[in-house]
Amino acid sequence: MPEAKKVMGMSKPVFIAVLLVILAVTIVSFLAGGIGQALFGIDFPEWLTVKQPAPHLPPSPVFHIGGFAVTNTILTAWISILLLGGVFWAATRRMKLIPGRFQAIAESVIAYLYDFCTDIAGDKNGRKFFPLVATIFLFVITNALMNLIPGYNSLLIDDGQHMVHLLRGANTDVNFPLALAVISFIMVEYWGLKTIGIFHYLGKFFNFGPLIKSIKHFRKEGPMGVFNGLIAVFIGLIELMAEFIRIISFTFRLFGNMTGGEILLVSMLFLMPFMLALPFYGLELLVGFIQALIFAGLTLVFAHIAVTPHSEEASEH
Repeated sequence: MPEAKKVMGMSKPVFIAVLLVILAVTIVSFLAGGIGQALFGIDFPEWLTVKQPAPHLPPSPVFHIGGFAVTNTILTAWISILLLGGVFWAATRRMKLIPGRFQAIAESVIAYLYDFCTDIAGDKNGRKFFPLVATIFLFVITNALMNLIPGYNSLLIDDGQHMVHLLRGANTDVNFPLALAVISFIMVEYWGLKTIGIFHYLGKFFNFGPLIKSIKHFRKEGPMGVFNGLIAVFIGLIELMAEFIRIISFTFRLFGNMTGGEILLVSMLFLMPFMLALPFYGLELLVGFIQALIFAGLTLVFAHIAVTPHSEEASEH
């Protein structure tokens, strides 16, 4: 008996049925979306339509503990912390020499992040930076992925005055990227001061040595020596300013990308529910991974630069 012809691994009737289902969903999505409603105005059940998005940047308070407002982004951050803690506790509570699938996945993630740190900063420093870099990466990517769970942003709660979203990605609240940026900044400066020494490390920013030396040897070096000394002082102050500007850069890179992605997704869902948003869900998966990698990677790179003596930096260039 001749083998039935298959299309994309499916028998021909199954393939046609799948194709018809996709076509039907596409047509319904188009007619129920913002574009279809504007053109044809067909009444669809409420659960098939998406309300016109009205994005707003501030997070919404969900409940209060005393005088402290717990917003939907704080709630999401707590959930992501519990989720991460629960996953790695479950994966490591019964460690085996020959790991099961769950333990192997957890070990693979940690091994990838550990190798990422040691490849850039070396064994000694990479091991030192690993806990912070891994925590930032896992926290950012977990929040990004949770925000893509279907229905995640559709859960509403009455706060007593109006309906607000129960959950919202923590990365879209500017306070969370800012908190991560400040932690990254403090730890980078701490490692730099501890490894190189307070005076040597601060000398990178307050570089008055060449200026003082040029003034002492003014007869020999002349006005150009003083000018070069002033340039060295200026460059040091620029480097000091760049350290603080890094906080702003870190904050708005993550906040801007994740908030822009969220607005893009809800807009696509409104225009054509289900179908049009699918490619953008894939895009946001990639963006979430890249943003987590960039935030953690830049922290690692700046920490490596901070603990590298100035003479070694100069020789590398």
